[in-house]
Amino acid sequence: MRLIPRIVVAGTHSGCGKTTLASGLMAALTARGLAVQPFKVGPDFIDPTHHSAICGRPSRNLDPFMMEEAGVRETFLRAAEGADIAVIEGVMGLYDGLDGTETASTAHVAKILDAPVLLVVDAKGASRSVHAVVRGYAGFDPGVRVAGVIFNRVGSPRHRALIETTQSLPAYGWVSRRDDLAVASRHLGLAMAAETGTLAGFGPVVEETCDLAGIMALARSAPPLPAVPGIRGGPEAGIRLGVARDAAFCFYYRDNLDKLVRAGADLIFFSPMTDRLPDVDALYIGGGYPELHAEALAASRCREDVRRAVDDGMPVYAECGGLIYLTERLATDGEDYPMAGVLPASAAMTNRIQGLGYVEARVVGGAPVLGPGTAFRGHEFHYSRLDCASDARFALELLRGRGITDGRDGLVVQNTVAQYTHAYFPGGFAERLVQAARAYRRG
Repeated sequence: MRLIPRIVVAGTHSGCGKTTLASGLMAALTARGLAVQPFKVGPDFIDPTHHSAICGRPSRNLDPFMMEEAGVRETFLRAAEGADIAVIEGVMGLYDGLDGTETASTAHVAKILDAPVLLVVDAKGASRSVHAVVRGYAGFDPGVRVAGVIFNRVGSPRHRALIETTQSLPAYGWVSRRDDLAVASRHLGLAMAAETGTLAGFGPVVEETCDLAGIMALARSAPPLPAVPGIRGGPEAGIRLGVARDAAFCFYYRDNLDKLVRAGADLIFFSPMTDRLPDVDALYIGGGYPELHAEALAASRCREDVRRAVDDGMPVYAECGGLIYLTERLATDGEDYPMAGVLPASAAMTNRIQGLGYVEARVVGGAPVLGPGTAFRGHEFHYSRLDCASDARFALELLRGRGITDGRDGLVVQNTVAQYTHAYFPGGFAERLVQAARAYRRG
């Protein structure tokens, strides 16, 4: 059994302030000298970058749909090793899950980890009525321990006094509105942590307005968790696997990178905007914002290096932004930019969402790296669309999600596969990619 102090910061709905308050709590506890392990419920890539910057420890996603319950427990226990407290930021409203069910909701993760919940309630425009909201959330599912509340956007001492007249659950925070600490957003969510440190600025706010000692005591009330079998180390690193990582390509699940390392990959990070392709045996290009950096990507000679590597048979795996980068051209903001020219398709940014939600996919052939018959689960979120050649080959059949076209995803060219799906690597995938890289090197 493992005793890990932990707390889930959940919200009544999106926009109630849970991200700012969860980040502020992480910052305040870190400033006190505690080792804080951050987590994010769901498939989000952006909030974890803020958590990681604040805590100095990589934030991890906890998503029961992609990882299954055993995967959530394993990731949590492994990542929380050596931490004084784990702070888990929820997603959407506390009970909002897949297709109107509990699955993959914040409540689902709280149950899996037997963790107490702090509910963030936006108090703007209400006083006594907030207690009806709190009691409704606290009593909705007896299996979820909603243990306390943080009231956000409290207007004044008078407003607080009106709320305090009626007690529902213990209040661990009274936070006033702070427009000066708002975080900029764009089409895929908040700005990345490297672009703004604003969320860390909520640390002093939480320190001043919240009961940190009480929150720590609440986190320590979480019961021990059953230990899970340890992960055995894989082969020694020896395969050089290039990972595109910069402002254009920044969406990666940390667990996926860890799986590649355990499979024997030495990760070589580089920027397709400013670097030449390094000496590597395989390539992984994640998602991000290529449309915001299209001019730099088009000007860089790296795209020529990537095209030659693909022609030479190098294994390449790409997701979403990486998919766009491997196309022939990208149209955005009235301009047309040449991309790597690997895939028989062109990409165009649109002003509306083209794909959003969880994905279930099955490999139907044509991509040895993926493994025939392999089942993938992941997530898609994109404003771009692809126009593919009539003879384009696809590796993935979607049981759920939109993909590239007609329920298909995963364009295939030689040993390259590129898809809109941000996959949580299934068992064996990292090993197959490393094996393909080893075969390419020996060839």
